[in-house]
Amino acid sequence: MSTPGHHATASPAEHIATALARMKQAHLDEGPASLELRRDRLDRAIALLLDNREAIVAAVSADFGNRSREQTLLSDIAGSVASLKHCREHLAEWMQSQGHPAPFPGCEARVDYQPLGVVGVISPWNFPIVLAFGPLASIFAAGNRALLKPSELTPRTSALIDQLIPRYFHENELRTVLGDAQVGALFSAQPFDHLIFTGGTAVARHIMRAASDNLVPVTLELGGKSPVLVSRSADLATVVQRVMTVKTFNAGQICLAPDYVLLPEELLEDFVDEAARFVAAMYPTLRDNPDYTSIINSRNFDRLHGYLADARGKGARLVEINPAQENLGDREIRKIAPTLVLDTHEQMQVLREEIFGPLLPVKTYRDFTSAIDYVNGQPRPLAAYYFGEDAQERRQVLEHTMSGAVVINDVMSHVVFEALPFGGVGHSGMGAYHGVYGFRTFSHAKAVVVQSPVGESNLAMRAPYGAMIHGLLDQLLTAH
Repeated sequence: MSTPGHHATASPAEHIATALARMKQAHLDEGPASLELRRDRLDRAIALLLDNREAIVAAVSADFGNRSREQTLLSDIAGSVASLKHCREHLAEWMQSQGHPAPFPGCEARVDYQPLGVVGVISPWNFPIVLAFGPLASIFAAGNRALLKPSELTPRTSALIDQLIPRYFHENELRTVLGDAQVGALFSAQPFDHLIFTGGTAVARHIMRAASDNLVPVTLELGGKSPVLVSRSADLATVVQRVMTVKTFNAGQICLAPDYVLLPEELLEDFVDEAARFVAAMYPTLRDNPDYTSIINSRNFDRLHGYLADARGKGARLVEINPAQENLGDREIRKIAPTLVLDTHEQMQVLREEIFGPLLPVKTYRDFTSAIDYVNGQPRPLAAYYFGEDAQERRQVLEHTMSGAVVINDVMSHVVFEALPFGGVGHSGMGAYHGVYGFRTFSHAKAVVVQSPVGESNLAMRAPYGAMIHGLLDQLLTAH
């Protein structure tokens, strides 16, 4: 574990607690970060990523076994830089106090956005850079410091981040804690001023329980089973192209990846044929194709194969899209072909568990209302995707389903719109960041009132009560 270098006998918990205490004290001693300092921190984060992009790409690929250079540059590096730049561009505007009408003459009322202090960040393995530096963009914009716990499942990337951060940041601005799940549990039990966790729902329950002991507010960015609802009014080729692009990007190891498709029953075979053609055009080979990402580790490789075996054993029809018919059983390479899972039912694990891989269950429906009912019978997802041109169906999706976001005629594209909030609801998370929403998540909205010279609101409460208070009550206690 990489933690502050005190005496060697200190426990991991003591290391983390000491680091946090020093950062909190620095925050108090130095006062709120100025606009210039916030911009400087954002600029240094951008420089860290751009200066070291090739080292980061290599570390991420080594952690996965193989991950496309372009995918890492696009999603992790460029995605992080976009968030940091957006915050830098709008920061002066966000930091302005917000004035509000006062109920009494001569009073002033406003909201000041004050930095919280020190924010804990627990980031995941699937996008180990953008899901660390994306939140950090909002955290720095809000004037905070941060303690980062990156995933132990990407050890080379986490170690590289740990080495790079001290070159660009003072230890009381940003530092890392490396370690396993036990260290993560110790981390989440610290008295942060805010804690953000990105990961699975099961772990999130433990995070929230630990944070509650210190009344630490939490932002939870989870996942769930994001549905694709396909209308009869949709262009099927467009549906397949956009769904399968995202389902195969990072081999489907994305919290926002489509987790199942709801399709009109008469379109099933056309969907299967179109998917096979399109995926083969993207990935004519899989095993040694540098564009096709490996599954992160053997445990997840076996988990996904277990889902397939479970589905097959319970009557599913599996359509493996393996254009070159390669042998993909090698647990060292850990490649799994994009696979459609057909004839599904609710006892299958692929319909009950978040997949996080290139498996795509397809369910069919006869009428669109039954598809809506199915979505509403599941835990609320991080996103819902609707393909079609039917205005009434769109309205049903928007008004009668609940999800972190809705995207029409595409999959996952909302995440690149920095001005929109990114977050879940229910089992898919709580709270949001990106843009001004992240700035406000990691700020305290402090109410500030400057009383008038006369002090009407104070006088109204002052005994003895006479004509003034009675007249005021006559005004207040009316329905209009």
